[in-house]
Amino acid sequence: MDLQQLRYVVALAETRNFTRAAERCSVVQSSLSHRIAGLERELGVKLFARSSRRVELTSAGAAFLVGARECLAAAERAAVDAAAATGVVRGRLAVGVIVTAAAVDVPELLRRYRAQHPEVRVVLRTGRSDDLVRDIRRGELDIAFLGLPEGAPPSGVESLVLDQDEHVLVVPVGHALAGARRVGLPEIADETFVDFVAGTPARAQSDQAFAAAGLVRDVAYEVGVVELIVRLIARGLGVGLLPSAFVRPLVAADPALALVPVVDGPRRVEHLAWSRFNPGPATRAMLEVLGVRAPA
Repeated sequence: MDLQQLRYVVALAETRNFTRAAERCSVVQSSLSHRIAGLERELGVKLFARSSRRVELTSAGAAFLVGARECLAAAERAAVDAAAATGVVRGRLAVGVIVTAAAVDVPELLRRYRAQHPEVRVVLRTGRSDDLVRDIRRGELDIAFLGLPEGAPPSGVESLVLDQDEHVLVVPVGHALAGARRVGLPEIADETFVDFVAGTPARAQSDQAFAAAGLVRDVAYEVGVVELIVRLIARGLGVGLLPSAFVRPLVAADPALALVPVVDGPRRVEHLAWSRFNPGPATRAMLEVLGVRAPA
């Protein structure tokens, strides 16, 4: 048994297709099939059930896959640690980013990181802040840029506050409030709102502000993509509350939208988060680029 066989097993388990698995591993399909069959003979069990159209893990294969992934991760860590001992940072850095991140210019940060550590492969993932925190705890992400309601820091991870921001009201230009100098939550509670999906940290920021003011509002459109929220508002389907630092550039480029400051409105805190458990050299290098000193 060798690491290449383990890589083949993981690739086939994830793609469930010999051709795609071979492409991922940059080998011909016959070689991948031969090596996996040899591994099955060595183990004395079938790892995959095969037909002309389907490939699936057997129960033995599912059990083997867990250990195979652990072995590959350990081998990668060993290679990274060996390189780090010579002063060279290698390996993989998994970065999570919320789409409304504004406290850090992520592309510029990655440019600087790449200039200093060209041998690190960076994998970017967008998602909800709570999902990104969960994935850091699971070891699936190394570091993430989050946006959370005020007073609700991420739990189970190391974190640092990057910035705090107030929400502004986003309205279509023809709206009665488009020219207002500022509004309070009671003035807009009867509006029709476009907002993020209920239960997400992005939605909680506004929900908590209205609840604290003893107000109830109507969220007629729940949307998972912020760009679509802005488009629906521009079409006159409702109004929205979004972080000012993120939304101001969007509104400045769209003549169909206007911004109105909100008194005692929602607030968002942007955090940097990373694993408490043994952050690797690539993570520590990113923290250094950000000017953050990781705990020893």
